[in-house]
Amino acid sequence: MSIPYSILDLAPINQGSNPAQSFRNTVDLARHAERWGYRRYWLAEHHATPGIASAATAVLIAHVAAATTTIRVGAGGVMLPNHAPLVIAEQFGTLECLHPGRIDLGLGRAPGADVITARALRRTLATSEDRFPQDVQELADYFAGSSRQSVRAIPGAGLQVPLWILGTSLYGAQLAAALGLPYAFASHFAPAQMMQAIATYRSQFRPSAQLSKPYVMLSYSVFAAATFSEARYWASSMHQEAINFFNGQLTPLQPPVEGYFDRLTPSQKEAIDKVRICSAIGTASFVRTALRSFIELSAADEVIIPSQIFDHTARLRSYEIVAEALSGV
Repeated sequence: MSIPYSILDLAPINQGSNPAQSFRNTVDLARHAERWGYRRYWLAEHHATPGIASAATAVLIAHVAAATTTIRVGAGGVMLPNHAPLVIAEQFGTLECLHPGRIDLGLGRAPGADVITARALRRTLATSEDRFPQDVQELADYFAGSSRQSVRAIPGAGLQVPLWILGTSLYGAQLAAALGLPYAFASHFAPAQMMQAIATYRSQFRPSAQLSKPYVMLSYSVFAAATFSEARYWASSMHQEAINFFNGQLTPLQPPVEGYFDRLTPSQKEAIDKVRICSAIGTASFVRTALRSFIELSAADEVIIPSQIFDHTARLRSYEIVAEALSGV
């Protein structure tokens, strides 16, 4: 039986390119994704990151939703500690009014930025993370028009914008379970915690007005191409991104390099291998088998695919291969 499949787009800014081109690529990918049967198209909030253009997440969601007609569009996610819950309720209430029944709101606890950038966002570092559960509840109250809040979100009140909890640890799993919300786990980023987080969420889940039973969406990176060598070539941009991140260097998405992984030191290869656990790099048949095994292992209700491929045409083809693979899973 097939399960829903979705896209996580970081709106990558390629070396030598710019955000405007990134946004054109995002819209083009979203339109293709809609035709290929993807359920959702999510964009992630990051700040002061040279390789990611989706900082103004709600604005870009509006742009993508306006360029498509049926695919759900949302945040994967909004980093709630950076914002007043009322502002997010108004933003996503506006989006829901413009595109009814198509907007998702995934909520993250991390700042999506370094300490200096977080301060520039007027984030109170000493207390904001501790308020995350209260902020999520406050946001839910605004959408419900609850009397627990002294003001109303206009637009926002009475709109059924689905809330999701994002996570890379047990914290998010426990909160999503306690609130009865769907849970999206970034397994491509923290694969070692995936199975425990899923088990915690499912065992502790309490039904809510939004959700009657647990619902888990897991991320899984894919680099698919006609040959293994081509797939590895395109994946080298992601490998460079990971190595630069480990070294504290943030750069635009780098062009692919032939044989890049083979040139790495043993410690660098080990670091890459840890995050490649939840990824597939290869041909269509290999990707199909890898995705089927991942879904069987995790019992995921949905998968969401990030794919940092430098060449836009190659990226489109990779996502097309994923759609072909998952339509029969």
